[in-house]
Amino acid sequence: MPEPDPSKPQIYDLHCHSTASDGALSPTAVVQRAYERGVTDLALTDHDTTAGLAEAERCAATAGITLIPGIELSAQWRHQCFHIVGLGINSAYPPLADATQRLQNTRMDRAERIADKLEKKRIPGALAAVMAAAGDGMITRSHFADFLVAGHHVNSQQEAFDRYLAKGKPAYVSTAWAELVEAVGWITQSGGVAVLAHPLRYKLSANQMRLLLTAFKDAGGQGIEVVTGRTNPDEISRVCQYAKNFGLSGSMGSDFHGPDQWVELGRLMALPPQIQPVWQLLN
Repeated sequence: MPEPDPSKPQIYDLHCHSTASDGALSPTAVVQRAYERGVTDLALTDHDTTAGLAEAERCAATAGITLIPGIELSAQWRHQCFHIVGLGINSAYPPLADATQRLQNTRMDRAERIADKLEKKRIPGALAAVMAAAGDGMITRSHFADFLVAGHHVNSQQEAFDRYLAKGKPAYVSTAWAELVEAVGWITQSGGVAVLAHPLRYKLSANQMRLLLTAFKDAGGQGIEVVTGRTNPDEISRVCQYAKNFGLSGSMGSDFHGPDQWVELGRLMALPPQIQPVWQLLN
């Protein structure tokens, strides 16, 4: 790959996934695709694992892209799961490395329980299929959704969640994730910046959001995802106001999972100029 043109503006994408978790492309292919689409600064943020970072860093060095080591941790606050993106982490930091191993065990236990529930619905073979699909990566509910689509039990990933995998549905499994303060601590103590991912996806009331952001900030959180691959201008404005009210830096990321989805690497609306970009906090 040729060297990028240094005269081009910096394009940030600080949230994406590879086959190390539930993405469709290898870490190398994700970096290559980002390069081809003009991204200059990329964070690979796989779910609860840093397994893809070394490969991504090697490819980024060749491409001339700045690779920001990242992760997307699952955490709970008041019995609800939230996703915390860690940017600029040290993946070798022992408490973080130990946590990712425990989270892998948690995800394996959940996968076995989901497969058992599907079996009871006369849908056999799920566990073997998702283990084969995930390989060495983390097993996520998206792997089960793909299995249900492939078996013609549903027509889409969304239908798989709506009929089987979402909360209250027949194959949903409640999971005890790390507490919010603990997950944020793993990120910040490793030298990284903790960012609340896609904050509007949790469908919180205004009061619940204020309580969450207060707890997140008290735990050491410093950023919030203002621009994602699915936000519109009104939503960006809402989250921008949260960032200003709580003194949080703004992040942006596509949450890219694969080329068959409409969300593309680097295809993001601009970060509002009135908030500090989260990359200014990174070493």
